[in-house]
Amino acid sequence: MRKRITGYRRLAVAVISAGVVAGTLAACGSSGGGGQTDAMKAHGPITIWYSNNAQEVQWGKSMVYSWNSSHPKEQIKAQEVPAGKSTEEVIGAAITAGTTPCLVFNNLPAATGQWEKQGGLVDLSKFSDGNSYIQGRSGSSAAQYKSPNGDYFQMPWKQNPVMIFYNKAIFQKAGIDPNSPDLSTYDKFIAAAQKIKSSGAAPYAIYPAPTSEFFQPNFDYLPLLAAQTGGKTFIENGKSNITSQDSLDVANFWKTIYADGLAGKEQYQGDAFADGKSAMAIVGPWAIAYYGDKVQWGSVPVPTKDGKAADQTYTFPDAKNIGMYTSCKNQGTAWDVIKYATSKDQDGKLLNVTGQMPIRSNVASVYSSYFDSHPAYKEFGSQSERTADDPTGVNTIAQLQALRDAYSKSVINGTGTVEDAFKAASQKIDQLQAQK
Repeated sequence: MRKRITGYRRLAVAVISAGVVAGTLAACGSSGGGGQTDAMKAHGPITIWYSNNAQEVQWGKSMVYSWNSSHPKEQIKAQEVPAGKSTEEVIGAAITAGTTPCLVFNNLPAATGQWEKQGGLVDLSKFSDGNSYIQGRSGSSAAQYKSPNGDYFQMPWKQNPVMIFYNKAIFQKAGIDPNSPDLSTYDKFIAAAQKIKSSGAAPYAIYPAPTSEFFQPNFDYLPLLAAQTGGKTFIENGKSNITSQDSLDVANFWKTIYADGLAGKEQYQGDAFADGKSAMAIVGPWAIAYYGDKVQWGSVPVPTKDGKAADQTYTFPDAKNIGMYTSCKNQGTAWDVIKYATSKDQDGKLLNVTGQMPIRSNVASVYSSYFDSHPAYKEFGSQSERTADDPTGVNTIAQLQALRDAYSKSVINGTGTVEDAFKAASQKIDQLQAQK
């Protein structure tokens, strides 16, 4: 299901000369010395953008009203991200033009390194309480959002950790326990998938988008890689790890799914899960409200080769973070607004309005009353503690594309071996990693 508006769209990476970047930084008052700039100490009105997702707009308007009512000299002017092919393209163009707002509540982690390279993002670690606040709120999860230099150019904000949704009616029709199916291992998952197809309960067992966009590994390969490796993504310690045995096992699992006709190889025009064309889907907590009464669903963690307990299984977080932009004149206020918008109270309101998980330590216990009254979200609350996001390097988008191209060729289309395709992609990823 790809109707969900996540902002994961192809990023048109701006090519900017060193002179333009230098000019942008100079116009924003960059100190160049690694300390706080004058803008970081300045207070006054600011502008912000937030997602056009209806529930996030509702939360954003409420947050802004609450702030403005008690900060008459530091008013927030807010709007949805301007229309464009994607949020990423809009932000990239605004950085180039110097017209970014102070804050964007919709930053794609994979694009952070590129925007940092453009000189568009403020280093939040340079605020006196920057690191302490970010790490105090988000705990160990914060580390994956550091830039390669060890600083934070994004505020970890909220996530939609993905799990397997399954259609209980289809499972029952296929003769699979609809209340507690065992899909924990690759072999058990494939056996259930074959049962679904052979019984005619559904045309396909699962239907990840088979298209070639750079972000698609986040919804098939990378969740299972995170689970299999105990929390790793496709680049670790500055090197590609897609030729590791764990990675190859994940990719060959998916290759079997496609080779056996258990997943569709053509893009489905609609929602295969909602339409009953697929018995399973990889989705985040947003799906609970989205599917509502359309599907009688259940959820389980993504599978691993030999099976892991749910409380030990990692996944991809499908996160969006907050970026502060260097065109902002009153960055002191912007930092205060970030802290206000990610406070315990506002995080609770975000959870209540959107069902999305704040990137905060111990979400399940901090908001236990919410999960007690919304039990369908409990598994996602627990899962939010174990995620592995895309890296934040300057070429992450291109690296994800290299990965997707190899995956499309060898896994989805079945051309050649996974080992050969991933070896070539790994070399390309490492070459891109070496570029600064």
